[in-house]
Amino acid sequence: MYNLPNILTISRIIVIPVIFLAIYIHTVWWSVLAAILFIVAAITDYFDGYLARSRNETSAFGRLLDPIADKLLVVSALLIIVANRMVDEISYIPVCIIMCREILVSGLREFLAEVKVGMPVTRLAKWKTGFQMTALSMILLSRVGIVQIADKQIPVFGVMGEVLLWVAGALTFMTGYDYFKRGMDYVRGLEKQKNAQPLSQEEKKAKPARKPVKKSAKPAKKAPAKAKKTVNK
Repeated sequence: MYNLPNILTISRIIVIPVIFLAIYIHTVWWSVLAAILFIVAAITDYFDGYLARSRNETSAFGRLLDPIADKLLVVSALLIIVANRMVDEISYIPVCIIMCREILVSGLREFLAEVKVGMPVTRLAKWKTGFQMTALSMILLSRVGIVQIADKQIPVFGVMGEVLLWVAGALTFMTGYDYFKRGMDYVRGLEKQKNAQPLSQEEKKAKPARKPVKKSAKPAKKAPAKAKKTVNK
């Protein structure tokens, strides 16, 4: 269980409190340290899977912990940049989208896992992860590379990171909708299959039989009365 790929996955969780402390010291060098730690943790997201496949060290523990470590790292970084006001308030929109999507996909995976249905990662989801990690890394570096323009200090890395954060938010919304649609298609398929199945013998016995409706007999038509012939005497 404690092979190199799993150790890299665990390291992404261990580094989260260190990033928190580095950001809250509010110095440039500690902010750089936090950004470097986040970048290294994001890189391990690629290498742990690559090493596990190349060294044939895939395990159930790694498959369980890898998506959890990714979500913890991303959500923690989002909370950091919002709490420290490292982005404009309008950029809270992609932050909210990303966090809601993570909760949505986690719920879908839990439901589909109960019925033994997998939810594979799409190529678009991988692009989404790449944009998220790059955007958050640049925003964490917003205290570095500040340019003075017309009596205004503009954080170059921070501005570029916010732009990438909006791109990541759009990709996140698309992938979240795609996963939700897959889950709903599966649920609709189950409902159709359930409705199409014939009733079992027990269900037939439990279901009350309908009483046949008696048809009312039509009254017989009376023959028209014959007119009496009068006899002339």
